Amino acid sequence: MPKQAELFPPEAFADSDDVVIIGGGLAGLFCALKMAPRPVTVLAAAAIGTGASSAWAQAGIAAAVSKGDTVEKHVADTLAAGAGIVDENIATLMVDQAADRIHDLLEYGVPFDTDLEGHLLTSREAAHSENRVVRVKGDMAGKAIMGALVSAVRSTPSIRLLEGYVAEELVMTGKHVTGLIARPDEGRSQTRIELTTRAIIIATGGVGALYEITTNPKQARGGGCGLAARAGAVIADPEFVQFHPTAINIGKDPAPLATEALRGEGCTLHNDAGERFMLKIDEDGEMAPRDIVARGIFDEVMSGRGAWLDCTKAVGSHFKDEFPTVYGYCQDAGIDPAIDRIPVIPAVHYHMGGILTDADGRTTLDGLWACGEVTSTGAHGANRLASNSLLEAVVFSSRIADDICDHLPLGKQHPIVQRNGPEDGTEPNPENLKLLRETMSKYVGVVRTEEGMKKAISILQDLSQKSTSTRFTNALTTAKLITVAALLREESRGGHYRTDFPDPKESWKRRTFLTLDEVENTIAELTAKICETA
Repeated sequence: MPKQAELFPPEAFADSDDVVIIGGGLAGLFCALKMAPRPVTVLAAAAIGTGASSAWAQAGIAAAVSKGDTVEKHVADTLAAGAGIVDENIATLMVDQAADRIHDLLEYGVPFDTDLEGHLLTSREAAHSENRVVRVKGDMAGKAIMGALVSAVRSTPSIRLLEGYVAEELVMTGKHVTGLIARPDEGRSQTRIELTTRAIIIATGGVGALYEITTNPKQARGGGCGLAARAGAVIADPEFVQFHPTAINIGKDPAPLATEALRGEGCTLHNDAGERFMLKIDEDGEMAPRDIVARGIFDEVMSGRGAWLDCTKAVGSHFKDEFPTVYGYCQDAGIDPAIDRIPVIPAVHYHMGGILTDADGRTTLDGLWACGEVTSTGAHGANRLASNSLLEAVVFSSRIADDICDHLPLGKQHPIVQRNGPEDGTEPNPENLKLLRETMSKYVGVVRTEEGMKKAISILQDLSQKSTSTRFTNALTTAKLITVAALLREESRGGHYRTDFPDPKESWKRRTFLTLDEVENTIAELTAKICETA
């Protein structure tokens, strides 16, 4: 693994803001709360809680808190799902701290489901060997968790909120990250502001909106990953993109989600002819790991046979009470899931790759930490175990808070300074954004090939040359990282599947580490080869 950054001497930055967190989702808000009463500034591209995937998470948080479950079992399931490249030490640390973080969330007011004696209720999801997903009203965990944290953040005096600010660039002083440039009005303003800092924490979420079909909000364009990569940070495992198997296929963008917990309750997948096609693909059927189920559904849909989730027997008349969020989505589309099958399709749901961090959230750039989906801690490997994402967010954001509070002396907040200098375009051209999403879905999606990914790289390069938006450039940077890493990995593993290399290879049983310079060099070499053969 590349050498992690060392903390820079704080006395060199005595007149800077103390801590700036980029991102208003679970990881960012939890980190800010854990640092209180230390002064913290939180930048969010939208009102906190509204532009974050965390609020849309349905199932809950995985934690070994039920009778008969253990940390060792949870780690074993995480390793199995991660297809051979999970960092076992990181996964063990994460799982071991799960119960403590659940306790923190309870103290912040999260109403997790309990029995009459007050014990936490848990459910089972795909690839888990035990019931260990702590939920809220069946499928409302994300909404409830974010609601509680937003309320806590708004009532915490030490947290300064800058909502509607899109981070565009990191400011470097030598090898240190010492500031950040952001654009107000959700990125539409023609002016920008600069914050100088002791520490920046990137918690901007995932990459789903780089693709046509996703369960993520529109803000999830991989901007945080691109932001860090453009400053020189090492990015790990970007090729591993997880598709949730059962997005509800009703043409909405983002696509509403039919939670994995439904399959955990016994709901089954069928094609148009009524065949339970997953039984032929994996012995665990509908409860196989997500990448396997996603490819099974994708094949049925692409072959014209359709894919449907049947909940009529397993849940039936209890659907409205047990899964109110999914029920509402179905009702909006004219579907009664108690008696009708639900049309489903795979959608980009989670990015296992991202900014490389250590166990304390430090990146390879001094003064820069990261947490949540924007990172690659090594906890997920090639394929995230269901409901480990929210767990990772709270565990590592808490560790960042401890790391900064233990090592950096207390600073103070300073006024925002308007940025002078070039003011390029704000939002990307809609047609260019549409082309980017189409390209990633067609060539770097559920199924990949060398030929397709080379076409994607050519299109991404053309879009980069046309881009006049820093925000779009950050998104394109992340798209390039995903595509080049996928092209270089000549095997199939976890969330990365290639028809030209359909099997895993022992020589590739390792993580990917890339910088943007390495990606651009690879693209230049490919371009040169194409020119030679033209």
